[in-house]
Amino acid sequence: MAGSATQFDDARQFDQALSEILEGHDEFFTSYDEVYESFDGMGLQENLLRGIYAYGFEKPSAIQQRGIVPFCKGLDVIQQAQSGTGKTATFCSGVLQQLDVTLVQCQALVLAPTRELAQQIEKVMRALGDYIGVKVHACVGGTSVLDDKRILQAGVHVVVGTPGRDQIYDIFQLLPPKIQVGVFSATMPPEALEITRKFMSKPVRILVKRDELTLEGIRQFYVDVDKEEWKFETLCDLYETLAITQSVIFVNTRRKVDWLTEKMRSRDHTVSATHGDMDQNTRDIIMREFRSGSSRVLITTDLLARGIDVQQVSLVINFDLPTQPANYLHRIGRSGRFGRKGAAINFVTRDDEKMLADIQKFYNMVVEELPSNLADLL
Repeated sequence: MAGSATQFDDARQFDQALSEILEGHDEFFTSYDEVYESFDGMGLQENLLRGIYAYGFEKPSAIQQRGIVPFCKGLDVIQQAQSGTGKTATFCSGVLQQLDVTLVQCQALVLAPTRELAQQIEKVMRALGDYIGVKVHACVGGTSVLDDKRILQAGVHVVVGTPGRDQIYDIFQLLPPKIQVGVFSATMPPEALEITRKFMSKPVRILVKRDELTLEGIRQFYVDVDKEEWKFETLCDLYETLAITQSVIFVNTRRKVDWLTEKMRSRDHTVSATHGDMDQNTRDIIMREFRSGSSRVLITTDLLARGIDVQQVSLVINFDLPTQPANYLHRIGRSGRFGRKGAAINFVTRDDEKMLADIQKFYNMVVEELPSNLADLL
């Protein structure tokens, strides 16, 4: 499986690039039109289903309804859907369904473009495969190569890694000739498509267009806070509303997570916090508390936005606006996930006005000013 870098904004550009690269190769694709409305109907093994439900999924997203079964059947697939729509769980389920866990050797290789994504994939694979007893290891930069070797020699079922783009060709040369290949991405740069043409056989193409997903069902508002130093009081004013439901508050730095957590607690507000400097074990415990509902408000950074697959979150607050418009979806796409209703509130200082305008343009939508009856909207 291979991930790829973000180059195209939407499905139209993807289609255009695809047709250019595959001109005269119509026989290249097969189509697969079946849609499964529930995980139960997909013919998945019992222990995988247990893992899927324990992870918090209830109903499959659009890409999962179309994409899990053909991958489980061993078909080569190209699947494109926007960020935050459940692609990771789609290929993780497809891999886990096909593993022979009694055979402790590498049966699947997942290639991802960034270290953070590789670690996120490892986490999802491990969680979904919890009842199967899957052994997964991510090989990423900045860790001990000797440790990696030791773990791999001891035996794992799935290896996740972050190769450079040119190294993908070298990797494919070393793989067995008959191998199932899946490409999952929000976008498809030409070089990724070139790989698919060289290494895939009659792939099934599954495309979930941008407008089927993104921010539907999520009410979005902004609060004009004028100055940075007024954000905290604004958040405290909102706290009672936050705690009615489960809420995530995003800030842009790890240091600010610590600062805001301390400030909120000094006002006797109960909050949890998580960021990349915490060890994985601590983060897991905090996320478990949040998932179970014993903690209602979570403060975190973008780095962990993709890892917060919490189904009950119905309010997201951007204490800081994201530094990239694309990250806006990673953050608030959680709240109304898979047809759930939700709301997002953006704190906007004078300096943020341009970014808010960019976000509205990027997603072709309007963010309204926050009304006074917020509690009624949740």
